[in-house]
Amino acid sequence: MRLTGGFRRTRPAGADRWLAGALTAGSAVASLLAAAGPPYREADLPGLVLVTAASLALLWRQVFPLPVVAVVSALLIVNEAAGYAVTVVQWPAWIALFTCFSLYRDWPRRLVAALSGGLAVLGYVVFDRGQVSLLELSGITMCFLISTIGGDAALSRRAYAAAAEARAVSEARERVALAERVLLQERARLAGELHDALGHAVNVMVMQAGVGRRVFAENPDFGHEALGHIETLGRGALDELDRLLRVLDPAADLTDLPELPDLAVLAARARAAGREVELNTGEVELPASGARAVYRITQEAVTNALRHTSRGRIRIDLTQTGDRVLLEVTNEGDDFPEPVPGRGLVNMRERARLEGGDLEAGPVAGGFGVRVVLPVARP
Repeated sequence: MRLTGGFRRTRPAGADRWLAGALTAGSAVASLLAAAGPPYREADLPGLVLVTAASLALLWRQVFPLPVVAVVSALLIVNEAAGYAVTVVQWPAWIALFTCFSLYRDWPRRLVAALSGGLAVLGYVVFDRGQVSLLELSGITMCFLISTIGGDAALSRRAYAAAAEARAVSEARERVALAERVLLQERARLAGELHDALGHAVNVMVMQAGVGRRVFAENPDFGHEALGHIETLGRGALDELDRLLRVLDPAADLTDLPELPDLAVLAARARAAGREVELNTGEVELPASGARAVYRITQEAVTNALRHTSRGRIRIDLTQTGDRVLLEVTNEGDDFPEPVPGRGLVNMRERARLEGGDLEAGPVAGGFGVRVVLPVARP
């Protein structure tokens, strides 16, 4: 059975067993010890049965709240009609009314419970053998208000506690999800750094090794020179790997991460691989993160040019106009296809996006171009 307050009961709760048992014993003792006196009947077996039945009905107060309040109200009326005092038989009625208001939030069922309690009060007024005074009526009214208002307060307090628990669970899940997103972002950043930093060096080394192998017999001096370049690139790759590992250490010194002046070294490596490289850089103002983004994007663009073409000039232009920095890397040639999205292109776009800029890549007049626009100040 589903209740509005969030309870689901199919059998009496342990607390209700204790409540019904204690109330049954206490009511029986009170009925026997408290002499009602005229005009009420003395406590006897039928009176004890009525009191016991009303108390035991509370076993099911959370399973069948409305039937229970109706039953205990009817027993109270029967008790009065039989001539017994209302001393103890009223207790289950107020508890049952309180239960209905603490479990149900909708007013139709609350109204049914209140009407059952009201009929019990009316039966008491009509059938009670004594004279019902104004003081007694005020006491009954107070008990009625305490039962209904107290039940509503208990429901509100329980709903507030449930909402607070739900918020805590939701916040905990959100923290876990945020941690997972951060971890995925860090993994993606690490993969991008590995791809950009080491991919360039390995590609140039492979190209120089291939050229040196082909011409070694005819031009050993060039072959030796290629081996020297490969050694230099290998050392540079190790330095890049060391830089990357230090990026992962929050306490590491990051002052030697790639900057704009390193573009000249990048161009020299591409020239050593046998390609013509034209580097044109003006005075630009970029934060350290923007300078690293420009370097990595240029590095990836040059690497792609070396990987996919074996001839043609590579032109690198870096200029600043107002508060915008423009980077253009052009691989001169003909009949370039549209780029296929891969890790390199994704990394370049992400680096530009993180700096608040835009990146375009594709065939242009006279070759294949990568165009990046970055703001001077990172947003």
